[in-house]
Amino acid sequence: MQSVTLIASNPGRRHFGRALALAGCLLAAAPGAWAAPAKGGAANLAMVGEPQGLDPMITTADLVGTIMQHVYEPLYTFDANWNVAPMLAESMPQVSKDGLGYTIPLRKGVRFHNGREMTADDVVASLQRWIELSPRGKSVGKEVASLSAKDSHTVELKLKAPYAPLLSQLALPSGLAAIMAKESIAPQLKDFIGTGPYKFKERRPDQFTVLVRWEGYSPRKEAPSGFAGRREALLDELRFVPVPNANTRVEGSLSGQFHYADLLPVETIGRLEKAGGNVVPIVTRNFGFPYMVFNTREGVLASQPVRKALRTAIGEGELLAAGFGDNRFFVVEPNFFPKGTPYYSAAGSNMYNERNPQAAKDKAAKAGYNGQPVRIMASRQYEFHYNMALVLAEQLKKAGFKAELQVVDWATLVQRRNDPKLWDIYITHSGLFPEPMLSPPQLGDGAPGWWDSPAKKASLTAFNQETNPAKRGALWGSVQQVIYDEVPFIEVGKFNSLSARSAKLEGYVPSTWPFFWNTGLAR
Repeated sequence: MQSVTLIASNPGRRHFGRALALAGCLLAAAPGAWAAPAKGGAANLAMVGEPQGLDPMITTADLVGTIMQHVYEPLYTFDANWNVAPMLAESMPQVSKDGLGYTIPLRKGVRFHNGREMTADDVVASLQRWIELSPRGKSVGKEVASLSAKDSHTVELKLKAPYAPLLSQLALPSGLAAIMAKESIAPQLKDFIGTGPYKFKERRPDQFTVLVRWEGYSPRKEAPSGFAGRREALLDELRFVPVPNANTRVEGSLSGQFHYADLLPVETIGRLEKAGGNVVPIVTRNFGFPYMVFNTREGVLASQPVRKALRTAIGEGELLAAGFGDNRFFVVEPNFFPKGTPYYSAAGSNMYNERNPQAAKDKAAKAGYNGQPVRIMASRQYEFHYNMALVLAEQLKKAGFKAELQVVDWATLVQRRNDPKLWDIYITHSGLFPEPMLSPPQLGDGAPGWWDSPAKKASLTAFNQETNPAKRGALWGSVQQVIYDEVPFIEVGKFNSLSARSAKLEGYVPSTWPFFWNTGLAR
């Protein structure tokens, strides 16, 4: 697999192309052209930190999804062009004329890691758990009227009203709608029994998580395409190693210690390119967007006028420059989706990149702000999060806010963000997807930040109940306007990501959530 070409244009002139450009972070061989690398060996995979757990449903943390998508599989997934494709489902569902009924046929002969065949009862039990526990599942659950097994290999799902994002929600690796053996299901998982090409072997906190090949795996027959199609476990073991220090991930890549290293500082691309062919830098285009989440439930930012004042102080362009440095890696723009895509909108753009400390100070005074601390939570494991947080704190101080920076490891941040008493802003990022409801989680219900308002409900209800893609595109502008008006979070801009693989790691396909099926080591 050749390295990904970097977009090298000026961000002021740069564009993302047509809708298909959103698939820039999912590359795949053409059908019929794929050839499997050799079997055997173990891959050392340097990740940004320690996963706070291994339950893929209860968190939207990408790290957990990245690891556990090898163990668990969903009913549907995404192909290389971000089209929904069947995985454990035999085919796409039969949808009733009123758009409320989904009949989902299941593949036969698919076995769990304990050797038992998957049935509709497992699927129903798994989706019920997802609806109860997952932030994404809870949002979907509000739309579901009933969920049942029609027979041993058919599931019926009925909606209260048409819900256009349903299949995309079932397909996303983050907060995965994972199908589990029903006997393993519990509020807190003790046994990780899925259907994936790898099965769980061992986890030693702060050392590694090891997955091993599942010899009884039942692959699909279609050619690999993104997350879809045939999956094959070629490596004997996948060793996910937490390496919180970004420079250590770089040095480990250069020394050959790691076969893959995730999310590296963009300024190290020159060193990677000069590594003599032993290391392949991977620039994943249109990777995603950084954003900052505001605590709308408790604390100083529960006040919408204060949030608006704070936004006036922020210069998103300066934050992106601090986070990524090289302007080939970011673009400063207010629209959530690129020009030429179905959901492009300029709504609210006048409130983006204001960077006006005096106006912010005046607005804050009128809003009743009187010096309360604004606690900004960020992690150095994502170096660009930390660099943006440093600049954000300075921008807020210039506008008269008392900014306090809390630097924690990523697992701690993910844990602490669930408690509204502990923070006011946290910095994170998301992949850039063609279905708006997939990200960020704050568009759903109950995600940290706890945004809830009549305007949110009205705009999202209209958007989600419209199944015509052209009409949905127009309705997205109303949602984007509400986000700018109510400031539950701020999308900072767009970015490309940098990671690296060993030249020995063959068959790797760059993606938002790195996956290592169909990937092997050269002999």
